[in-house]
Amino acid sequence: MTTLGFGQASAAPRTDADVIVIGSGLAGLVATSELAAAGRKVLLLDQEPEASLGGQAFWSLGGLFFVNSNEQRLAGIKDSLDLAKSDWFATAGFDRGVDNPLGEDYWAAKWAEKYLEFAAGEKRSWLAGLGMSWVPIVGWAERGGQSADGPGNSVPRFHLTLGTGPGVMEPFEKLVRAAAARGQVTFRFRHQVDALITTNGAVTGVRGSVLQPSTATRGTPSSRTKVADFELYAPMVIVTSGGIGGNQDLVRRNWPSRLGTPPTRMITGVPAHVDGRMLAISELAGARLVNPDRMWHYTEGLTNHTPIWPGHGIRVLAAPSSLWFDATGHRFPTPGVPSYDTLGTLDLIQRSGHPYSWFVLNKKIIDKEFVLSGSEQNPELTRKDLIAYLASRLLNSTPLPVKAFMDRGEDFVVANSLPDLVAGMNRIAGNNLISVDALRKQITLRDQQTDNPFTKDAQIMGVRNSLAYSGDQLARTASLHKILDPSAGPLVAIRMNILTRKTLGGLQTDLSGRVLNAAGQPVPGLYAAGEVAGFGGGGVHGYRALEGTFLGGCLFTGRQTGRAAAAESA
Repeated sequence: MTTLGFGQASAAPRTDADVIVIGSGLAGLVATSELAAAGRKVLLLDQEPEASLGGQAFWSLGGLFFVNSNEQRLAGIKDSLDLAKSDWFATAGFDRGVDNPLGEDYWAAKWAEKYLEFAAGEKRSWLAGLGMSWVPIVGWAERGGQSADGPGNSVPRFHLTLGTGPGVMEPFEKLVRAAAARGQVTFRFRHQVDALITTNGAVTGVRGSVLQPSTATRGTPSSRTKVADFELYAPMVIVTSGGIGGNQDLVRRNWPSRLGTPPTRMITGVPAHVDGRMLAISELAGARLVNPDRMWHYTEGLTNHTPIWPGHGIRVLAAPSSLWFDATGHRFPTPGVPSYDTLGTLDLIQRSGHPYSWFVLNKKIIDKEFVLSGSEQNPELTRKDLIAYLASRLLNSTPLPVKAFMDRGEDFVVANSLPDLVAGMNRIAGNNLISVDALRKQITLRDQQTDNPFTKDAQIMGVRNSLAYSGDQLARTASLHKILDPSAGPLVAIRMNILTRKTLGGLQTDLSGRVLNAAGQPVPGLYAAGEVAGFGGGGVHGYRALEGTFLGGCLFTGRQTGRAAAAESA
C-alpha cells in the first residue's frame, strides 16, 4: 500500500534508474563513479548548469590530509595513525553521546576512526592510481599551539594537490563522463529537487522543478525560474548536495549560542547555490539532522576585488609571523596566532564585539607567508606547473595574486610609517578605534623579544618552532625579525573578515552512508555523502577540523556510500 503526504507518491512508482544521485559536486561524482563501476544505471541531478559540474571542489586549494605519507617521511616528519587519532579526537571534542547509538556523535566518531584508517592507509595510493600527485612540501595547518592534548595537528599533514581543486575532481569527472558515454549515467542539470518521494516509508524517487536553461558561468548565480515539473523514480536516492555556507540566513539561524550572536557582517566563501535546501527536504522524508550548530567559518577572509558570487571572499592561509589584533587594536592572546586554531580565534573575535580583526605585518612576511586559498588564486599550481609554483614560494617575492589584493583589495593598507598605516586602518573601518601609540607599544614589545634566542612571547616561540620544520623554512615562514624594521617594509595592515565556509553537522548516516531516522534506523532507500552528511555520520569533525579533511571527507564518504548502494542494489 502506498501512503500519501508531502513528497509521497500516489501510485506504484516506475523505475527510471537504479540510483538517483542529487548533487554533482565531488561527493556526487565519486559516488556515481563507484556505482557506474559496479554496472549500475545512475541519474545525476543538479540544480546548476553543466558549467558548475564539480561544485565547491573546483574552487578549493586542493589540500588533502594524509597520515605517514611519502612526502611526510621525505621531510623527516614522524607521523602515525595513533598520533593522528589523538589529534583528531582532541580537536573534534565529541561530547554528544559518543557511546550511545542514538547520540548525535555516535556515528560521527565511528566515521572518524574509519576515515583516519583510510588517510593512513589506501587513500594516497588509491588517488595516485587515478593520476593525482602532490607538492612535495607538506603544509602545517591548524597547529593548535596550546598543549599536547589540545586541538590541532601535532605535525604537518596538509598535502597540496597538483591541479588544486580541479585536479582532485578531474579523475572522477572523467570516470563519470565515460560512464555517461556508455549510457550508464544520465546527467540532469537544471533539475532542482523540491521533495523526496516516499512509498510505504521508503524513499523511491524525487520530484522537483526544471529550471530555466542558464548560461551562467561556473560559480555565478543562475536563474531560479521554473519552466516545468519533474518526477523521477529509483529504489535508492543518494543526497550529496553540500552545506549551507552560501546561505547566510541559514548560517545565522544555526549560529551556535556558545559563540555569541551572529556577526553583523560576514563574507561568503562558497557560491550561492550552496544553499542547504536538501537538509530540510531530507528531514521531511524522515531523515535525522544532527549537530546543526557546528560549522566551520574562517577568520582570515578578504573581500574579493573581483567577485564571482555574491559577497565573494577569499581565505588567507598564513604562517605564524603576522601580529593579530582585534578591531580596537589590542593584540589577541593565544590561540590568536595565524595558522593555530580557527575556532579558537573565532571565539576571540566574537568576544571582542566586532565582526572583523586586523593583521599587522610587513612586506617580508607577506612575500614569504601568504597563500590565498582557491584554485583561481594559485594559477601555477592549478595548471600543474610544480617548478613555477615552487619558484614563486622560494624566491621570496610577492605572489602576483597577493600583489593584486595589495593593490586593489578593499581590506588592505600599505604604508611606510606606522602613523600612515593606522590612518589607513581607521579609514577602512570607518572609525578611530586604532591608536598609533598603543599599536606602536605592542609591536615594539614584541620586536624586543627577537633580540635573544629565548623569549617569553608565545607567538615568537611558534615562529621558531615553524622555522625548525624544513618545509616552513623553505617556503612558508619568514626568518624571525622585527616588524618595524624599515628594511623589511613597507608595513601592511589587513582587515580580516569572518568568511562562511563549511557545515560540520548534517544528515546522520551509518558507515554505509545510509541515512538514519530519529529512532536510529535507516530510512529505506535514502543515502547521503559529503558535506550534507557532515562529511560522515552527521559530523565527522566534531567542533573543529584539522584541514585537508573536507575534500577528503567527500572522497571517502562518496566512495563508501557509492559502494554500499551498489552492493545493496546488486
